[in-house]
Amino acid sequence: MAKVFPHLDEALRKFIEEQSMFFVATAPVEGGRVNLSPKGYRDTFAILDDRTIAYLDLYGSGAETIAHLRENGRITIMFCSFTRTSKILRLFGTGRVIRPDSAEFDALRPHFGLQHPGIRAAIVVEIDRIADSCGYSVPYLELVDERPVLDALHRRRTDDDFARRIAGDNSASLDGLPALEPDHPLPSAIPR
Repeated sequence: MAKVFPHLDEALRKFIEEQSMFFVATAPVEGGRVNLSPKGYRDTFAILDDRTIAYLDLYGSGAETIAHLRENGRITIMFCSFTRTSKILRLFGTGRVIRPDSAEFDALRPHFGLQHPGIRAAIVVEIDRIADSCGYSVPYLELVDERPVLDALHRRRTDDDFARRIAGDNSASLDGLPALEPDHPLPSAIPR
């Protein structure tokens, strides 16, 4: 039976910190596609307070989450235990995109590992519902290591490559919703 929590207490914080990945779900207001993205790199997620979390958004195959948040703000973050302790934790809330050239991003900097070469933005989520469920059907898996492929790929990309992404597949969602603005900063412009 699911349990609803009033805030992120110490036990929930510990559970979150033990997970090697999380999932992000967003959707447009009407029609369109639901987006569900797996996220890794433990140093890209932070608990800011009892009802606020943030994660470092890295360039990927598109900008669905950014487009959906710009349109309606709805977001769900899910953590899933793959160890002997079965548990799923969902954080429902309202998210917003923080550009890396903003004062708010500067305030978030101490919460993240900023060595990732493909930093696109930060996502901040104000949580309005915290609930768990059993996770009894989730398989047991053992973490071998974090996958270094995305960082390695971004290290090979030039400013021109990222500029093409900003103007191209990161400018809108698959459904045509606006995502990155044309003047979005390049990762190389972000102080490390």
